[in-house]
Amino acid sequence: MQELFHSHAAGDEGSDGEFMQILQRYIFGDVCYTGSLDNRMRELVTVTVLTALSTLPQLKAHVQASLNAGCTAVEIREAVYQCAPFIGFPKTLNAIGAMNEVFTQSGIELPLPSQKTLTDEEDDERYQKGLEFQAPVYGTEIADRYAWLPGEFAHAVPRFLTELCFGDFNTRTGLDTKTRELLTVVLLAALGGAEVQVKSHVEGALKTGNTKEEVVCALIHAGCYMGIPRLFNALNACRELLKEN
Repeated sequence: MQELFHSHAAGDEGSDGEFMQILQRYIFGDVCYTGSLDNRMRELVTVTVLTALSTLPQLKAHVQASLNAGCTAVEIREAVYQCAPFIGFPKTLNAIGAMNEVFTQSGIELPLPSQKTLTDEEDDERYQKGLEFQAPVYGTEIADRYAWLPGEFAHAVPRFLTELCFGDFNTRTGLDTKTRELLTVVLLAALGGAEVQVKSHVEGALKTGNTKEEVVCALIHAGCYMGIPRLFNALNACRELLKEN
C-alpha cells in the first residue's frame, strides 16, 4: 500500500473499514506475494483489466499506482490504447480520458511522445507490417476460420483484424510483444465469454516468451478485479496449455 498508493493499510476508519481490510489483505497481501510478477507488471495487468471493465474511478487510482510502481506514462498509455480492438473505441476513449486526468495532475506533459512506427507511405503498410507480427504467432487461423463469410467480407474481416490489432497497435513501441500478449490474455479473460480467444492468446503469450507461471500469475492477479468465475473460466479454457507436464 505504501509503495503503490503512498498510504498505510486500512484500519477501522471510514464507513467500510472492515471491507477494505478484506480487500487489501487479499489483493495486496495474499495475491501480490504469490508468483513471480513484480509490482510494475501487476499494475499494467490491473490497468488493462480495469480498462476492460470500464471502472474509471479505480482506473484512475491504479494509473497513479502504476506510476508509483515504476511504470512510465508511455507504458501505461500503450496498455490502455491496445484495449480498443477488444472492448471498442468508446470505452477506450473513456479510459484515455481518465488516464490523462491523472497524468495532468501528476505534472506529466501531454501529448506523450509518439510511439508510432508506421509511415503511411504505402496503402497496404498497416496490413503488411501487421502480418509480420501476426503470422509467426497465429498463422492464418483467422482467415481460415472466417472463410465462410459472404462476398468481400471473407477477406475484409481477417484483413481488418490484421490491420487494426497488429498493424495499428502491435507495431507501436512503448511495450514489447511479450508484454502486449500477456496483457491481451488478461483483457480477454476480463471480458467474460471470450474463452476461445483467451486460449488462442495464451498460446500466443507462450510463443512470445511468457512462461506458464507468468500467464497463470497474471490471470490470478486479474481475478482480483474481474472476479473468480471469470478467472476459473479462463484457467479451465487453457488447462492443457498451462498445466505442468
